Amino acid sequence: ELGWTDSVPYLDRPPSPLEFYREWVSPNKPCIIRNAISHWPALEKWTSAYLREVVGPKVVSVAVTPNGYADAVFQDRFVMPEERQMPFTDLLDIVEKKVTSPSIFYVQKQCSNLTEEFPELVCDVQPDIPWMSEALGKKPDAVNFWLGESAAVTSLHKDHYENLYCVISGEKRFLLHPPSDRPFIPYELYQPATYRVSEDGSFEIVDEKSEEKVPWIPLDPLNPNLERYPEYAQAKPLQCTVKAGEMLYLPSLWFHHVQQSHGCIAVNYWYDMEYDLKYSYYQLLDCLTKTLKVS
Repeated sequence: ELGWTDSVPYLDRPPSPLEFYREWVSPNKPCIIRNAISHWPALEKWTSAYLREVVGPKVVSVAVTPNGYADAVFQDRFVMPEERQMPFTDLLDIVEKKVTSPSIFYVQKQCSNLTEEFPELVCDVQPDIPWMSEALGKKPDAVNFWLGESAAVTSLHKDHYENLYCVISGEKRFLLHPPSDRPFIPYELYQPATYRVSEDGSFEIVDEKSEEKVPWIPLDPLNPNLERYPEYAQAKPLQCTVKAGEMLYLPSLWFHHVQQSHGCIAVNYWYDMEYDLKYSYYQLLDCLTKTLKVS
């Protein structure tokens, strides 16, 4: 459906599997679901003190950047964060501002890091969302844990997943574009690079020379450069705030830009999308957009 409203609707309860598939997954529409995770112990238990006790000084993967932008275009490069291994308690010290650092820290590793790096916390949530698993006939490919500073921002991108994004504490602010906005959203190819901290503590950008160029969106939707990307003026972003105890259904292929409150904690479930007619339509739109820009 190419037509869309100007806001993301709310559901007051989790839907049945059939209802969810028919009303939301199949038409590829986002929604915010209340009372879907109200039974999770994590909503009450996941304080900083509890995380210190349960996870403690265990070494985990943390994305570190000088500006809060990991996996984003900077200085004509697609720059990935420094992936730092550090004790979890050291991260909590930074988030709680007991320790100051010029860098920005974000637990954002997206390879099912909840189950791989934080298995102690899985019992406080769920290994999957039963009604979603039944609706799609599959279990999630990944369950991810997110915790970071308010300066950590996720640049505009899309994923090939049906995404259930659950906020445990704090809030997340999403700017969304439907797949039908693809003609108005610029993509360019960039040399991949990685932030590296030098001996004096400053960041340098090191090219990943053996890697192929990465297609990425250079535009900041919060402050778009319409002189350079005038087509974006025709796009219709939706904005929503997902608060503690709420779940966002973010459909596959929807573009999203994400900000958060300081110390926000979230868990998300990635279910692989169906490569069906919706995917074919998106591929057609993508090819037409590229062809028109070349001509």
